[in-house]
Amino acid sequence: MRGRNDPRVDNLMVIAVASGKGGTGKTTVAVSLAIAAAEDSSEAPLLLDCDVEEPNCGLFLDIDFTSGRDTGVLVPEVDLDKCTYCGKCSEVCVWNSIAVAGETVLVFRDLCHGCGSCSLVCPVNAIEEITHVTGRIEGGSNGTIRFARGILNVGQAMPVPVIKALLDEYLPAAGNSTVIIDSSPGTSCPVVESVSRSDYVILVTEPTPFGLHDLKAAVDVVVNQMKLPAGVIINRDGIGDSAVEEYCTDVNLPVLARIPMDRKIAEILSEGIPLLSGLPEYLDVFRDILMAVRKEVDH
Repeated sequence: MRGRNDPRVDNLMVIAVASGKGGTGKTTVAVSLAIAAAEDSSEAPLLLDCDVEEPNCGLFLDIDFTSGRDTGVLVPEVDLDKCTYCGKCSEVCVWNSIAVAGETVLVFRDLCHGCGSCSLVCPVNAIEEITHVTGRIEGGSNGTIRFARGILNVGQAMPVPVIKALLDEYLPAAGNSTVIIDSSPGTSCPVVESVSRSDYVILVTEPTPFGLHDLKAAVDVVVNQMKLPAGVIINRDGIGDSAVEEYCTDVNLPVLARIPMDRKIAEILSEGIPLLSGLPEYLDVFRDILMAVRKEVDH
């Protein structure tokens, strides 16, 4: 089963790592999967940090960035010498990002989604679309892992265009490698964009009432609505109860791994050391996860 819109490339596997809430260990899992994939493949895996509001995968990897560019959305610029103030642009904009009041046209760039409807309906071609920079994408490598990330500019409200630009630029160049996507937490539009081209989604949760509540929300979006295959990693196993595991059994979600609540894990992560570098005994755990996902994707 293929989740993304791209044509299938032999051996290419795109795994998105998501969670219904922040702080579950999503980034730890994404970085660990990339390191495990690098150990077992002749071609360097690609790790894409789509958590553009707080891209922190790079904190655990010594990346040499070699490319980057600004990105954004196309927003309207009105030529008032041509404009007849008919208001059709305002009427068609569902985001209320352009308004006509008398002989004044107001453009609210931070609300604009770049759909282009205003320029299409303008009867006198008074609207030109220009790029409003909202973020940046950049890529590089540490020798064993290829890495790229999106960075949303401070004060910007829409991460989706930055995520889309990141995926559009780097996914086609993935080759036959394994691609790991670290998505934003939650279940809103950035998550949908991040996982939309994946073959499989790993949902990271914790065995607490909050973890179960947000896992259910993530399953509703990813599995029930987007129809993507998914599995669960239970992080900090041992701190709560069995409700999460019982829920996974009830909805036929495989539990791919359990990572225990371990002080040693917290200590090495707090120092910016990747889990598999500080505690290499976990390497086989993530190798097994990759094998299980590969079998499901190729099924």
